[in-house]
Amino acid sequence: MHAFEKLVPAPKRVSLGGQLAIRYAEKTIYQALVQKLARLVSGLGAARILSLQGYIQELGALQRMLDEFREDITFLSLAVIYNDKSDLPIRYLQYFYQEEFDKPDDPVGSTQDRRMVPRKKIQAYIAQSEAAAPDPSRSIQLSKTISKAYSGYVHGASPHIMEMYGGSPPKFHVQGMLGTPRAEDHRRDIWNVFYRGINAFGIAAKAFGEEDLLKDILTLRERFESVSGEDYFDAGR
Repeated sequence: MHAFEKLVPAPKRVSLGGQLAIRYAEKTIYQALVQKLARLVSGLGAARILSLQGYIQELGALQRMLDEFREDITFLSLAVIYNDKSDLPIRYLQYFYQEEFDKPDDPVGSTQDRRMVPRKKIQAYIAQSEAAAPDPSRSIQLSKTISKAYSGYVHGASPHIMEMYGGSPPKFHVQGMLGTPRAEDHRRDIWNVFYRGINAFGIAAKAFGEEDLLKDILTLRERFESVSGEDYFDAGR
C-alpha cells in the first residue's frame, strides 16, 4: 500500500469553508487508485476482525463494499492500461472527487447532488474489456450475482436477518454468531474476498507500470493459494 502511495503526488492541506482539510490537488486517476486501494486494505482488516468475532451480518455488508472497491480498482486500472479517454472514466473521476457539500460554511444549505456511475456500467466495462474472460455476459452475470448475494446484508433484508435466529432455545444472536454453522460458512468465504483483493493490487500495479511490484504481488498470491488450499484458477474465482 505504501509503495503505491509514493508513486503519486502527496495530498495537500486546503481550505474548505474556512476549515482545513487534506485533499489530492491534482485529482488524477492514479490518486483515485491509491485511495481505493487504501479503503480495500482497511476494509480487509475490518473483515478479518468481524469474522473472528462472528459478526456475519456486518461482515456480509462489508464484503459487498469490498467487492465494489475491487471493481472500481479494476475499472480504473483498465482505463489506464488501455489509455481509455472515453466519457465513462472521466465522469467517474468527476463524481469521485466531488465534495460532499458545495457550501462548506453552511452544510444544511448545501445543494450538492452526489452522482455516481451506475454499478452495472462499471461491471459491463470490466466484462467487455480486452483483458476480460471470453464470455462477457457470464462475467457480468457473475458480478451481479455476487452483488445481489450480499445486498441483503447491506439493506437488512428479512431472509438475511433470519440467519441470526437459532439455537436452543431459539433467539436472535445479536452479539456475534461464533460457534454457529453460518459463522463457519462466512469464515471460509472470506478467503475469496482476500484473494480478489490481492488480484486488485496486481492489476493496479500493472496500471502503474510497476513490474517489480507486480512480481511481489504475484508471489504473495502464490503463497496465499498454497496456504488456503484452494485452486482459485480452476475454480474461476
